[in-house]
Amino acid sequence: MNGHGQARDDEGGAARLLALSDGVFAIAMTLLALDITLPAGLDPAGFERALGDVMPNLVAYAISFLAIAAFWRGHHEMFRYTREVDGTVIRLGLLSLGLVALMPFPTTLLAEYGDRPQSVAAYSGAVAAVGAAQLALAVVLWKRPWLGGEALPDSVARNDVADLASTVAVFTIAVPLAFVSPTVAKLWWVVLIPLKAAAGRRGKRLRAASRR
Repeated sequence: MNGHGQARDDEGGAARLLALSDGVFAIAMTLLALDITLPAGLDPAGFERALGDVMPNLVAYAISFLAIAAFWRGHHEMFRYTREVDGTVIRLGLLSLGLVALMPFPTTLLAEYGDRPQSVAAYSGAVAAVGAAQLALAVVLWKRPWLGGEALPDSVARNDVADLASTVAVFTIAVPLAFVSPTVAKLWWVVLIPLKAAAGRRGKRLRAASRR
């Protein structure tokens, strides 16, 4: 490693880490749907009951799919200006992917026991953990411009960091809130919608300005 901490040849390029991340994200998304099934041979009344019973699984699937998709997109955005990776980036990337791979479990808890505070707290903590790992990765990539062909504009990096920090904050707050009221904790997640919309609009403007 040189004076700037540049990646060694044996640590490889960012493309390899991105290829691995695409596979992990895809598998995690696929596993989310495995619990969405109906028994065979149901009569009309049984079919209606079973369909009603599976609705929580569909809702939990939709929430987790959107969350994982957002993390996947953010993961790719972080590496837009990165060509090489060093040991720290690899470790943080693997930590993030390991947490993403665990998401089907808290999703099942949310689907099956969504009225229990432990389940809502576990799900909120899982999403906060993924966000925290990606936040740490975003900061490291921002502060190591020598890993890329060009420096990530500070304005874009700050917006990306603030976006991830808002996710971590909202889901972290939801953990203790779940023990007060699981329903209120789940409603609290909705706060992210306007926050994400504002960050997305701001990010588009900043990226467009950086290309001029």
